[in-house]
Amino acid sequence: MIPTVLIVDDEPSVARSLERVLRDAGYRVGVAPTASTGIARAQQDRPMVVLLDHHLPDGTGLDVLTSLLELDPRMRVVVITAFGDTSLAVQCIKAGACDFLTKPYDMEKLLHTVEAARREYEAQLQLSLYRMREHRSVGTHRIVGESPALLEVLGVVEKVARSDATSVLLSGESGTGKELVARAIHDLSERSEAPFTDLNCSSFSEGLLENELFGHEKGAYTDAAQMKLGLVELTDGGTLFLDEVADMPELVQAKLLRFLDSRKFKRVGGVRELDVDIRVVTASNKNLPEEIRAGRFREDLYYRLKVVSIHMPPLRERGEDVILLAHHFLEMMSHRLKKRFDRVSPEARRALLGHSWPGNVRELRNVIERAVLLEDGPALELRHLPPEIAREERGPRFREGRIPSLQEVEDHHVLRVLEFTGDNKSQAARLLGISRQSLLDRLKRLERERVSTFAE
Repeated sequence: MIPTVLIVDDEPSVARSLERVLRDAGYRVGVAPTASTGIARAQQDRPMVVLLDHHLPDGTGLDVLTSLLELDPRMRVVVITAFGDTSLAVQCIKAGACDFLTKPYDMEKLLHTVEAARREYEAQLQLSLYRMREHRSVGTHRIVGESPALLEVLGVVEKVARSDATSVLLSGESGTGKELVARAIHDLSERSEAPFTDLNCSSFSEGLLENELFGHEKGAYTDAAQMKLGLVELTDGGTLFLDEVADMPELVQAKLLRFLDSRKFKRVGGVRELDVDIRVVTASNKNLPEEIRAGRFREDLYYRLKVVSIHMPPLRERGEDVILLAHHFLEMMSHRLKKRFDRVSPEARRALLGHSWPGNVRELRNVIERAVLLEDGPALELRHLPPEIAREERGPRFREGRIPSLQEVEDHHVLRVLEFTGDNKSQAARLLGISRQSLLDRLKRLERERVSTFAE
Protein backbone atom coordinates (compact mmCIF):
# COMPACT_ATOMS: atom_id res chain seq x y z
CA MET A 1 0.00 0.00 0.00
CA ILE A 2 1.13 3.57 -0.62
CA PRO A 3 2.19 5.85 2.26
CA THR A 4 -0.54 7.33 4.46
CA VAL A 5 -0.82 11.03 5.25
CA LEU A 6 -3.41 12.53 7.59
CA ILE A 7 -4.40 16.20 7.23
CA VAL A 8 -5.85 17.80 10.38
CA ASP A 9 -7.16 21.22 9.37
CA ASP A 10 -10.50 22.97 9.96
CA GLU A 11 -10.37 25.05 6.76
CA PRO A 12 -12.15 22.93 4.07
CA SER A 13 -10.55 24.71 1.11
CA VAL A 14 -7.04 24.27 2.52
CA ALA A 15 -7.66 20.63 3.37
CA ARG A 16 -9.08 19.91 -0.10
CA SER A 17 -6.13 21.60 -1.80
CA LEU A 18 -3.60 19.65 0.27
CA GLU A 19 -5.49 16.41 -0.28
CA ARG A 20 -5.53 16.87 -4.06
CA VAL A 21 -1.81 17.66 -4.25
CA LEU A 22 -0.83 14.72 -2.05
CA ARG A 23 -3.08 12.26 -3.90
CA ASP A 24 -1.55 13.38 -7.22
CA ALA A 25 1.85 12.68 -5.66
CA GLY A 26 0.77 9.09 -4.98
CA TYR A 27 -0.14 9.20 -1.28
CA ARG A 28 -3.22 7.76 0.39
CA VAL A 29 -4.75 10.70 2.27
CA GLY A 30 -7.17 11.10 5.16
CA VAL A 31 -8.72 14.38 6.37
CA ALA A 32 -9.98 15.42 9.81
CA PRO A 33 -11.40 18.90 10.65
CA THR A 34 -10.95 18.91 14.44
CA ALA A 35 -8.52 17.82 17.13
CA SER A 36 -10.79 15.03 18.39
CA THR A 37 -11.55 13.59 14.94
CA GLY A 38 -7.86 13.87 14.03
CA ILE A 39 -6.83 11.76 17.04
CA ALA A 40 -9.61 9.23 16.32
CA ARG A 41 -8.62 9.00 12.63
CA ALA A 42 -4.95 8.56 13.55
CA GLN A 43 -5.86 5.79 15.98
CA GLN A 44 -7.77 4.01 13.22
CA ASP A 45 -5.39 4.55 10.26
CA ARG A 46 -1.98 4.87 11.98
CA PRO A 47 -0.62 7.28 9.34
CA MET A 48 3.09 7.69 8.67
CA VAL A 49 2.86 11.49 8.39
CA VAL A 50 0.41 14.02 9.89
CA LEU A 51 0.02 17.59 8.60
CA LEU A 52 -1.35 19.29 11.69
CA ASP A 53 -2.84 22.79 11.77
CA HIS A 54 -2.00 24.44 15.10
CA HIS A 55 -5.27 26.38 15.43
CA LEU A 56 -8.22 23.99 15.66
CA PRO A 57 -11.79 24.55 16.93
CA ASP A 58 -11.44 22.17 19.89
CA GLY A 59 -7.76 22.31 20.80
CA THR A 60 -4.26 23.29 19.81
CA GLY A 61 -1.78 21.49 17.63
CA LEU A 62 0.43 20.93 20.67
CA ASP A 63 -2.37 19.04 22.43
CA VAL A 64 -2.97 16.84 19.38
CA LEU A 65 0.77 16.33 18.85
CA THR A 66 1.16 14.82 22.31
CA SER A 67 -1.75 12.42 21.75
CA LEU A 68 -0.45 11.37 18.32
CA LEU A 69 3.02 10.54 19.61
CA GLU A 70 1.50 8.52 22.44
CA LEU A 71 -0.25 6.42 19.77
CA ASP A 72 2.98 5.89 17.84
CA PRO A 73 6.27 7.60 18.78
CA ARG A 74 7.53 7.07 15.22
CA MET A 75 4.67 9.07 13.68
CA ARG A 76 6.08 12.11 11.86
CA VAL A 77 4.05 15.25 12.62
CA VAL A 78 4.47 18.48 10.66
CA VAL A 79 2.80 21.43 12.43
CA ILE A 80 1.33 24.17 10.21
CA THR A 81 0.21 27.60 11.36
CA ALA A 82 -0.76 30.92 9.82
CA PHE A 83 1.52 32.78 12.21
CA GLY A 84 5.29 32.69 11.95
CA ASP A 85 5.81 32.43 15.71
CA THR A 86 9.38 31.30 16.42
CA SER A 87 8.66 30.42 20.05
CA LEU A 88 5.72 28.24 18.95
CA ALA A 89 7.96 26.48 16.43
CA VAL A 90 10.50 25.74 19.17
CA GLN A 91 7.72 24.41 21.44
CA CYS A 92 6.44 22.08 18.73
CA ILE A 93 9.88 20.72 17.87
CA LYS A 94 10.64 20.15 21.56
CA ALA A 95 7.31 18.33 21.91
CA GLY A 96 8.28 15.94 19.12
CA ALA A 97 7.19 17.52 15.81
CA CYS A 98 9.55 16.66 12.96
CA ASP A 99 9.05 20.01 11.16
CA PHE A 100 7.16 23.31 11.23
CA LEU A 101 5.64 25.21 8.28
CA THR A 102 3.92 28.59 8.09
CA LYS A 103 1.07 29.65 5.80
CA PRO A 104 1.12 30.44 2.98
CA TYR A 105 3.51 27.59 2.17
CA ASP A 106 5.15 26.56 -1.07
CA MET A 107 3.64 23.29 -2.34
CA GLU A 108 6.98 21.98 -3.60
CA LYS A 109 8.51 22.56 -0.20
CA LEU A 110 5.56 20.90 1.49
CA LEU A 111 5.84 17.82 -0.74
CA HIS A 112 9.57 17.66 0.00
CA THR A 113 8.82 17.88 3.74
CA VAL A 114 6.22 15.10 3.56
CA GLU A 115 8.55 12.83 1.57
CA ALA A 116 11.40 13.43 4.03
CA ALA A 117 9.06 12.69 6.94
CA ARG A 118 7.86 9.47 5.27
CA ARG A 119 11.45 8.30 4.80
CA GLU A 120 12.21 9.08 8.45
CA TYR A 121 9.20 7.00 9.52
CA GLU A 122 10.31 4.05 7.39
CA ALA A 123 13.87 4.29 8.73
CA GLN A 124 12.58 4.26 12.31
CA LEU A 125 10.35 1.28 11.55
CA GLN A 126 13.22 -0.68 10.02
CA LEU A 127 15.45 0.17 12.98
CA SER A 128 12.90 -0.95 15.56
CA LEU A 129 12.28 -4.22 13.70
CA TYR A 130 16.05 -4.81 13.46
CA ARG A 131 16.43 -4.27 17.20
CA MET A 132 13.63 -6.69 17.97
CA ARG A 133 15.22 -9.30 15.73
CA GLU A 134 18.53 -8.83 17.55
CA HIS A 135 16.91 -9.48 20.92
CA ARG A 136 14.97 -12.61 20.08
CA SER A 137 14.73 -15.32 17.47
CA VAL A 138 11.93 -14.16 15.18
CA GLY A 139 10.24 -15.29 12.00
CA THR A 140 10.28 -11.88 10.29
CA HIS A 141 13.71 -12.62 8.80
CA ARG A 142 11.79 -14.70 6.28
CA ILE A 143 9.72 -11.66 5.23
CA VAL A 144 11.83 -10.02 2.52
CA GLY A 145 11.16 -6.52 1.18
CA GLU A 146 11.52 -2.79 1.71
CA SER A 147 8.48 -1.39 -0.12
CA PRO A 148 6.24 1.09 1.73
CA ALA A 149 3.39 -1.42 1.40
CA LEU A 150 5.34 -4.13 3.24
CA LEU A 151 6.80 -1.76 5.82
CA GLU A 152 3.28 -0.64 6.68
CA VAL A 153 2.31 -4.28 7.31
CA LEU A 154 5.40 -4.89 9.45
CA GLY A 155 4.62 -1.78 11.49
CA VAL A 156 1.20 -3.18 12.39
CA VAL A 157 2.74 -6.60 13.09
CA GLU A 158 5.11 -5.05 15.61
CA LYS A 159 2.28 -3.23 17.40
CA VAL A 160 0.01 -6.28 17.47
CA ALA A 161 2.81 -8.45 18.85
CA ARG A 162 2.97 -6.24 21.95
CA SER A 163 -0.61 -7.13 22.89
CA ASP A 164 -1.02 -10.46 24.56
CA ALA A 165 -4.15 -11.98 23.08
CA THR A 166 -5.58 -9.68 20.37
CA SER A 167 -7.24 -11.63 17.56
CA VAL A 168 -5.88 -10.84 14.10
CA LEU A 169 -7.50 -11.35 10.68
CA LEU A 170 -5.14 -11.51 7.68
CA SER A 171 -6.59 -10.89 4.24
CA GLY A 172 -5.08 -10.86 0.78
CA GLU A 173 -4.61 -12.89 -2.35
CA SER A 174 -3.24 -16.42 -2.26
CA GLY A 175 0.56 -16.55 -2.07
CA THR A 176 1.10 -13.13 -0.47
CA GLY A 177 2.69 -14.49 2.72
CA LYS A 178 -0.11 -14.52 5.26
CA GLU A 179 1.34 -17.49 7.16
CA LEU A 180 4.72 -15.76 7.43
CA VAL A 181 3.02 -12.73 8.97
CA ALA A 182 1.14 -14.96 11.42
CA ARG A 183 4.45 -16.53 12.45
CA ALA A 184 6.07 -13.11 12.79
CA ILE A 185 3.30 -11.96 15.15
CA HIS A 186 3.96 -15.06 17.25
CA ASP A 187 7.76 -14.78 17.16
CA LEU A 188 7.75 -11.10 18.15
CA SER A 189 5.31 -11.63 21.02
CA GLU A 190 5.71 -12.83 24.61
CA ARG A 191 4.26 -16.14 23.38
CA SER A 192 7.31 -16.91 21.23
CA GLU A 193 8.53 -19.71 23.52
CA ALA A 194 5.12 -21.45 23.40
CA PRO A 195 3.75 -23.47 20.44
CA PHE A 196 2.75 -22.00 17.08
CA THR A 197 0.28 -24.33 15.37
CA ASP A 198 -1.46 -23.92 12.05
CA LEU A 199 -4.50 -25.52 10.46
CA ASN A 200 -5.99 -25.15 6.98
CA CYS A 201 -9.75 -25.12 7.49
CA SER A 202 -10.47 -26.11 3.88
CA SER A 203 -8.75 -29.48 4.37
CA PHE A 204 -11.32 -30.96 6.76
CA SER A 205 -15.01 -31.85 6.82
CA GLU A 206 -17.20 -30.44 9.59
CA GLY A 207 -16.78 -33.33 12.03
CA LEU A 208 -13.07 -33.76 11.42
CA LEU A 209 -12.38 -30.02 11.76
CA GLU A 210 -14.18 -29.81 15.11
CA ASN A 211 -12.25 -32.86 16.28
CA GLU A 212 -8.95 -31.41 15.08
CA LEU A 213 -9.57 -28.13 16.90
CA PHE A 214 -11.10 -29.28 20.17
CA GLY A 215 -10.14 -32.96 20.45
CA HIS A 216 -12.41 -35.73 21.75
CA GLU A 217 -12.98 -37.88 24.81
CA LYS A 218 -12.51 -41.64 24.81
CA GLY A 219 -15.67 -43.27 23.46
CA ALA A 220 -17.03 -40.01 22.01
CA TYR A 221 -17.84 -41.88 18.80
CA THR A 222 -17.08 -45.15 17.03
CA ASP A 223 -13.32 -45.84 16.86
CA ALA A 224 -12.56 -43.20 19.53
CA ALA A 225 -10.55 -45.75 21.50
CA GLN A 226 -8.68 -43.11 23.47
CA MET A 227 -8.81 -39.45 24.32
CA LYS A 228 -7.33 -37.04 21.75
CA LEU A 229 -6.14 -33.50 22.49
CA GLY A 230 -7.13 -30.88 19.93
CA LEU A 231 -4.95 -28.07 18.59
CA VAL A 232 -6.62 -25.52 20.87
CA GLU A 233 -5.45 -27.48 23.90
CA LEU A 234 -2.03 -28.32 22.48
CA THR A 235 -1.38 -24.65 21.69
CA ASP A 236 -1.99 -23.42 25.26
CA GLY A 237 0.16 -20.34 25.85
CA GLY A 238 0.93 -19.92 22.15
CA THR A 239 -0.64 -18.92 18.84
CA LEU A 240 -3.17 -20.82 16.72
CA PHE A 241 -3.23 -19.89 13.03
CA LEU A 242 -6.39 -20.84 11.12
CA ASP A 243 -5.88 -20.49 7.37
CA GLU A 244 -8.77 -20.32 4.86
CA VAL A 245 -11.18 -19.57 7.71
CA ALA A 246 -13.91 -18.69 5.18
CA ASP A 247 -14.20 -22.43 4.43
CA MET A 248 -15.00 -23.29 8.06
CA PRO A 249 -18.41 -25.07 8.35
CA GLU A 250 -21.19 -23.15 10.12
CA LEU A 251 -21.35 -25.44 13.17
CA VAL A 252 -17.61 -25.09 13.79
CA GLN A 253 -17.90 -21.31 13.28
CA ALA A 254 -20.41 -21.21 16.17
CA LYS A 255 -18.12 -23.26 18.43
CA LEU A 256 -15.11 -21.10 17.58
CA LEU A 257 -17.10 -17.96 18.39
CA ARG A 258 -18.07 -19.35 21.81
CA PHE A 259 -14.45 -20.25 22.48
CA LEU A 260 -13.19 -16.78 21.52
CA ASP A 261 -15.74 -15.15 23.81
CA SER A 262 -15.03 -17.31 26.86
CA ARG A 263 -11.66 -18.98 26.22
CA LYS A 264 -13.39 -22.17 27.36
CA PHE A 265 -14.27 -25.29 25.36
CA LYS A 266 -15.32 -28.91 25.66
CA ARG A 267 -13.75 -31.82 23.87
CA VAL A 268 -16.12 -33.68 21.55
CA GLY A 269 -18.15 -36.01 23.78
CA GLY A 270 -16.94 -34.20 26.90
CA VAL A 271 -18.93 -32.56 29.72
CA ARG A 272 -16.15 -30.69 31.51
CA GLU A 273 -15.22 -27.18 30.38
CA LEU A 274 -11.51 -26.58 29.82
CA ASP A 275 -9.83 -23.21 29.51
CA VAL A 276 -6.68 -22.22 27.63
CA ASP A 277 -4.75 -19.03 26.94
CA ILE A 278 -4.01 -18.67 23.22
CA ARG A 279 -3.97 -16.01 20.54
CA VAL A 280 -6.01 -16.83 17.42
CA VAL A 281 -4.80 -15.51 14.06
CA THR A 282 -6.96 -16.25 11.01
CA ALA A 283 -6.51 -15.73 7.28
CA SER A 284 -8.61 -15.81 4.15
CA ASN A 285 -8.11 -15.02 0.47
CA LYS A 286 -11.89 -14.71 0.08
CA ASN A 287 -13.86 -11.52 0.66
CA LEU A 288 -15.44 -12.23 4.05
CA PRO A 289 -18.05 -9.42 3.88
CA GLU A 290 -19.26 -11.00 0.62
CA GLU A 291 -19.30 -14.41 2.30
CA ILE A 292 -21.43 -12.90 5.09
CA ARG A 293 -23.90 -11.43 2.59
CA ALA A 294 -24.13 -14.83 0.90
CA GLY A 295 -24.93 -16.45 4.25
CA ARG A 296 -21.80 -18.58 4.32
CA PHE A 297 -19.98 -16.85 7.21
CA ARG A 298 -21.20 -15.55 10.55
CA GLU A 299 -21.08 -11.79 10.90
CA ASP A 300 -20.54 -11.93 14.69
CA LEU A 301 -17.56 -14.24 14.23
CA TYR A 302 -16.12 -11.95 11.56
CA TYR A 303 -16.05 -8.97 13.92
CA ARG A 304 -14.66 -11.13 16.71
CA LEU A 305 -11.79 -12.29 14.49
CA LYS A 306 -10.91 -8.88 13.07
CA VAL A 307 -10.03 -7.01 16.25
CA VAL A 308 -7.00 -6.09 14.15
CA SER A 309 -7.15 -6.52 10.38
CA ILE A 310 -4.01 -6.72 8.23
CA HIS A 311 -4.23 -6.74 4.43
CA MET A 312 -1.30 -8.35 2.63
CA PRO A 313 -0.41 -6.38 -0.53
CA PRO A 314 -0.12 -8.38 -3.77
CA LEU A 315 3.38 -8.66 -5.20
CA ARG A 316 2.46 -6.45 -8.18
CA GLU A 317 2.09 -3.51 -5.74
CA ARG A 318 5.47 -4.03 -4.07
CA GLY A 319 7.76 -2.66 -6.80
CA GLU A 320 11.44 -3.48 -6.29
CA ASP A 321 10.58 -6.10 -3.66
CA VAL A 322 10.24 -8.45 -6.65
CA ILE A 323 14.00 -8.19 -7.25
CA LEU A 324 14.89 -8.45 -3.56
CA LEU A 325 12.80 -11.61 -3.32
CA ALA A 326 14.32 -12.99 -6.52
CA HIS A 327 17.82 -12.57 -5.07
CA HIS A 328 16.66 -14.12 -1.80
CA PHE A 329 15.24 -17.18 -3.56
CA LEU A 330 18.28 -17.43 -5.85
CA GLU A 331 20.58 -17.59 -2.85
CA MET A 332 18.38 -20.06 -1.00
CA MET A 333 17.85 -22.40 -3.97
CA SER A 334 21.50 -22.20 -5.07
CA HIS A 335 22.59 -23.31 -1.62
CA ARG A 336 20.04 -26.12 -1.54
CA LEU A 337 20.74 -27.37 -5.09
CA LYS A 338 24.50 -26.66 -5.00
CA LYS A 339 24.37 -24.18 -7.90
CA ARG A 340 26.19 -20.86 -8.30
CA PHE A 341 23.55 -18.25 -9.16
CA ASP A 342 24.46 -14.87 -7.68
CA ARG A 343 22.76 -12.18 -9.76
CA VAL A 344 19.85 -11.23 -12.06
CA SER A 345 20.62 -9.99 -15.59
CA PRO A 346 19.17 -6.60 -16.67
CA GLU A 347 16.84 -8.31 -19.18
CA ALA A 348 15.56 -10.79 -16.60
CA ARG A 349 15.14 -7.96 -14.11
CA ARG A 350 12.90 -6.03 -16.51
CA ALA A 351 10.84 -9.13 -17.19
CA LEU A 352 10.40 -9.88 -13.48
CA LEU A 353 9.35 -6.29 -12.76
CA GLY A 354 6.98 -6.26 -15.73
CA HIS A 355 5.11 -9.45 -14.82
CA SER A 356 1.83 -9.07 -12.90
CA TRP A 357 2.48 -12.10 -10.62
CA PRO A 358 -1.06 -13.45 -10.22
CA GLY A 359 0.37 -16.18 -7.95
CA ASN A 360 2.28 -13.57 -5.92
CA VAL A 361 5.38 -14.54 -3.90
CA ARG A 362 4.63 -18.25 -4.23
CA GLU A 363 4.68 -17.94 -8.04
CA LEU A 364 7.98 -16.03 -7.95
CA ARG A 365 9.55 -18.65 -5.69
CA ASN A 366 8.47 -21.43 -8.08
CA VAL A 367 9.87 -19.53 -11.08
CA ILE A 368 13.25 -19.08 -9.38
CA GLU A 369 13.36 -22.68 -8.13
CA ARG A 370 12.66 -23.98 -11.66
CA ALA A 371 15.42 -21.80 -13.14
CA VAL A 372 18.02 -22.84 -10.56
CA LEU A 373 17.07 -26.50 -10.93
CA LEU A 374 17.34 -26.55 -14.74
CA GLU A 375 20.09 -23.99 -15.40
CA ASP A 376 23.64 -23.35 -14.14
CA GLY A 377 24.10 -19.59 -13.66
CA PRO A 378 25.89 -17.55 -12.45
CA ALA A 379 23.28 -15.02 -13.65
CA LEU A 380 19.53 -15.51 -13.94
CA GLU A 381 18.96 -14.76 -17.63
CA LEU A 382 15.82 -13.91 -19.58
CA ARG A 383 15.98 -17.31 -21.33
CA HIS A 384 15.78 -19.03 -17.94
CA LEU A 385 12.30 -17.62 -17.26
CA PRO A 386 9.00 -19.20 -18.35
CA PRO A 387 7.92 -18.12 -21.85
CA GLU A 388 4.93 -16.12 -20.60
CA ILE A 389 7.22 -13.96 -18.45
CA ALA A 390 10.15 -13.68 -20.88
CA ARG A 391 7.78 -12.79 -23.72
CA GLU A 392 6.38 -9.81 -21.76
CA GLU A 393 9.82 -8.22 -21.56
CA ARG A 394 10.18 -8.17 -25.33
CA GLY A 395 7.11 -5.96 -25.82
CA PRO A 396 4.86 -6.00 -28.93
CA ARG A 397 5.61 -9.06 -31.08
CA PHE A 398 6.60 -8.90 -34.75
CA ARG A 399 3.61 -10.72 -36.18
CA GLU A 400 3.91 -11.91 -39.80
CA GLY A 401 7.03 -9.81 -40.28
CA ARG A 402 5.25 -6.56 -39.36
CA ILE A 403 7.28 -4.12 -37.28
CA PRO A 404 5.11 -2.42 -34.61
CA SER A 405 4.69 1.33 -34.90
CA LEU A 406 6.27 3.70 -32.39
CA GLN A 407 2.81 4.42 -30.98
CA GLU A 408 2.19 0.70 -30.40
CA VAL A 409 5.48 0.38 -28.54
CA GLU A 410 4.65 3.47 -26.44
CA ASP A 411 1.15 2.20 -25.68
CA HIS A 412 2.53 -1.17 -24.63
CA HIS A 413 5.02 0.54 -22.32
CA VAL A 414 2.32 2.76 -20.79
CA LEU A 415 0.13 -0.25 -20.00
CA ARG A 416 3.07 -2.14 -18.47
CA VAL A 417 3.94 0.81 -16.20
CA LEU A 418 0.29 1.14 -15.20
CA GLU A 419 0.23 -2.57 -14.36
CA PHE A 420 3.46 -2.17 -12.38
CA THR A 421 1.94 0.59 -10.21
CA GLY A 422 -1.21 -1.41 -9.49
CA ASP A 423 -3.34 0.95 -11.65
CA ASN A 424 -2.18 4.02 -9.67
CA LYS A 425 -2.47 6.57 -12.48
CA SER A 426 -0.72 9.41 -10.62
CA GLN A 427 2.28 7.24 -9.85
CA ALA A 428 2.34 5.82 -13.39
CA ALA A 429 2.25 9.32 -14.91
CA ARG A 430 5.14 10.37 -12.69
CA LEU A 431 7.22 7.34 -13.72
CA LEU A 432 6.44 7.98 -17.41
CA GLY A 433 7.35 11.66 -17.12
CA ILE A 434 3.97 12.89 -18.38
CA SER A 435 1.03 14.66 -16.77
CA ARG A 436 -1.79 12.68 -15.24
CA GLN A 437 -4.20 14.21 -17.77
CA SER A 438 -1.98 13.08 -20.68
CA LEU A 439 -2.06 9.56 -19.30
CA LEU A 440 -5.86 9.66 -18.94
CA ASP A 441 -6.22 10.94 -22.54
CA ARG A 442 -4.02 8.12 -23.83
CA LEU A 443 -6.01 5.50 -21.90
CA LYS A 444 -9.28 6.89 -23.25
CA ARG A 445 -7.90 6.61 -26.79
CA LEU A 446 -6.80 3.02 -26.20
CA GLU A 447 -10.25 2.16 -24.87
CA ARG A 448 -11.92 3.72 -27.93
CA GLU A 449 -9.62 1.75 -30.23
CA ARG A 450 -10.33 -1.46 -28.32
CA VAL A 451 -14.10 -0.93 -28.59
CA SER A 452 -13.80 -0.07 -32.27
CA THR A 453 -11.73 -3.19 -33.00
CA PHE A 454 -14.22 -5.33 -31.11
CA ALA A 455 -17.13 -3.84 -33.05
CA GLU A 456 -15.44 -4.65 -36.36
